[in-house]
Amino acid sequence: MQKLDTLDWIFIGIYFAILLGIAFWVIRKKKGDTEDYFLAGRNVGWFVVGCSIFASNIGSEHVVGLAGAGAGNKLPMLIYEIQAWVVLILGWVFLPFYARSGVFTMPEFLEKRFDERSRWILSIFSIVAYVLTKISVTIYAGGVVVSALLGIDFWTGALSTVVLTGVYTVLGGMRAVVYTEAVQAVILIIGAVALTVIGLDKVGGWESMKETVTPAYLNMWRPATDPDFPWPSLFITSTIVGIWYWCTDQYIVQRALSARNLKEGRRGTIFGALLKLLPVFIFLIPGVVALALKMRGELEWDSPDQAFPVLMSNLLPSGLRGLVAAGLLAALMSSLASVFNSCSTLFTVDIYKKLNPNTPEIQLVKVGQIATAIVVVIGIIWIPIMANISGVLYEYLQKVQSYISPPITAVFVLGIFYKRINAQGAYVTLVTGFLIGAMRIVLELMRPTLDPDGMLYALGSMNFLTFGAWFFLFCIILAVVVSLATPAPSETQIANLTYSTLSNEEKAKNKTSYNWIDIAISALVVAIVIGVMITFSGS
Repeated sequence: MQKLDTLDWIFIGIYFAILLGIAFWVIRKKKGDTEDYFLAGRNVGWFVVGCSIFASNIGSEHVVGLAGAGAGNKLPMLIYEIQAWVVLILGWVFLPFYARSGVFTMPEFLEKRFDERSRWILSIFSIVAYVLTKISVTIYAGGVVVSALLGIDFWTGALSTVVLTGVYTVLGGMRAVVYTEAVQAVILIIGAVALTVIGLDKVGGWESMKETVTPAYLNMWRPATDPDFPWPSLFITSTIVGIWYWCTDQYIVQRALSARNLKEGRRGTIFGALLKLLPVFIFLIPGVVALALKMRGELEWDSPDQAFPVLMSNLLPSGLRGLVAAGLLAALMSSLASVFNSCSTLFTVDIYKKLNPNTPEIQLVKVGQIATAIVVVIGIIWIPIMANISGVLYEYLQKVQSYISPPITAVFVLGIFYKRINAQGAYVTLVTGFLIGAMRIVLELMRPTLDPDGMLYALGSMNFLTFGAWFFLFCIILAVVVSLATPAPSETQIANLTYSTLSNEEKAKNKTSYNWIDIAISALVVAIVIGVMITFSGS
């Protein structure tokens, strides 16, 4: 690892000066009410919405973990990064329902469609999920990146970035988050593209790299009998996780809800989908480049998760190295800022305000700030436990998401597409799903102590993708059976909240919120996704 020099630090300094300038400008403009703090006053344009969606998604866990998947023979994980088509589902299918309901949060939407119980369980479920999949993973990856770049120990790097990000997030709220993310997305893309181009040049181009690692290595589609990544389970479970993450998770949907209207929100998701195509080229391929160079004896690293920072520090010239380092810091900070604000929103709007409905607006904002700090501490405590679940960071992330997403995806999809699903069906599915997901994580941690011939061992050792697919089917059946066995939902619970109950007026309003350009760009995104799937088919 080469250390950063003076020119690198100048670039990093410029980046932070710009970031802090934007944060200061936003903090001065804030109004101090909950709509401004949690949804940026619902007045954000499509470009900022799209950049915010991308920057929220692309954190250090992608920079470290996705490159690590490319360097560590886990190329099938690529499927989670070509889900731009699922981002389109948010804009075209789900967002119109969220927008017309006027909600702040996803649990709030479930209360309108079902009842108060579903709101409570999803609020708690989501906060737990943030600790397991977002906060701890992002802090861990940030520690890896910062310690590698700056030559300091892991915990100092992790905690310093948490504190720095927390300051402007707590003070500026959602408005500070989305505007700083727009800058961070641009810096991250420029830096990572530079590394990809220089890396491919160093390795002798695509064909030379392919020859070194072998074409079979670049095949994301493994046989159905593959013990790690059977392709049917991979495709089904990644789609389930994708719909949960992109279409029902507060962390992402909050960005689209901050748009000034449905048209801007949908265009923001389409732009976000276009940007979502980039990680394949700017993170995964550098990981494969790092592997090829290591196989040739031109690069050294100990674990796949170190591939990206080592490649960056060794290949890039002075100055550009600092720009990419700033991009990595941007990725870490944007993800942390997003999850801090989302936790704050969920706890304040869905839990505290529900228990204390007469709380003044300013007090609600303060409550959210305190809640964020507590969740961050819990996330830091969880980091050491992560190592027992999976050795590769990105795989850990997808494993946990495969255990928590099926019940939520089932309830939201059925809730919008099948009007007969009622509050009892949704509640039972969420509670049962939460318990089963938690049980799977516990069994996976306890697997070495279980009887190899027992049922608990079989459940704990079943391939995580196969488990996720069967778990989702179970949740669908459970929701339908319980709903059909209990009274149908009332008219107020389904009016304009399911496809079959949309009024003609709402249908007409929805048609005016897009044009042929939106449709054409969406079709282009789908075509590119299919192209990537074919390219990485080992042929």
